[in-house]
Amino acid sequence: MSTAKKTPKPLDDATSERGESRSELAYRFILDAIKEGTLAPGTRVREADLATRTGLSRTPVREALNRLLMEGLVVNDPSRGMIVTELDHAMINELYAMREVLEGTAAFLAARHASEVEITFLREISERDAQFSEPADLVKNNRLFHGTLYRCAHNRYLLKMLNSLQESMMLLGPTTLAKAGRPEAARREHGLIVDAIEQRDAAAAEQAARNHIREAYKVRLGELFEREV
Repeated sequence: MSTAKKTPKPLDDATSERGESRSELAYRFILDAIKEGTLAPGTRVREADLATRTGLSRTPVREALNRLLMEGLVVNDPSRGMIVTELDHAMINELYAMREVLEGTAAFLAARHASEVEITFLREISERDAQFSEPADLVKNNRLFHGTLYRCAHNRYLLKMLNSLQESMMLLGPTTLAKAGRPEAARREHGLIVDAIEQRDAAAAEQAARNHIREAYKVRLGELFEREV
């Protein structure tokens, strides 16, 4: 099983043709690096280094870092300078507590508002998961499932909050789907969410989604404790 981390490609003229500002290009580059793990939590981020890697000047890189600072994805450490945010136990607990509330609400609303076509697609994504064994493929399909669930809720404000939360989830590090037995358990949990949505049982859908996040949190917490022993 390959665990090699991908390195985001340097920005080029083709990228800028999409009409994004240089600041936005720098922001996306850094965000992708955090997502892919090439900028892991605790890694120091320097304007000059990032300017070289992106091929941009330091000004848009500085603007991007200020934006990430406001979003909490990077912080100023007194001894190390600006680093990718490291989550402590309290922050992880808060993150999963909020995720449970928001995803539970998304499932509740999806049971009420999702179209039959959307529910069918959600079921297909859930069942497709059984085809994958590589963590990277599992993560991609998992993101698709949850992203689709969010949109099935048909609430733009909830969607905005969930997307913001997903960016913070990137700081957690390696996926729990690499843990033995977790992919199969997550698949069952996803299935229960879809079952409840198909039955238009909003309360059951919310409970299934909350249970799913609680189980993911248990696995995450177990991994943290194992690393600290």
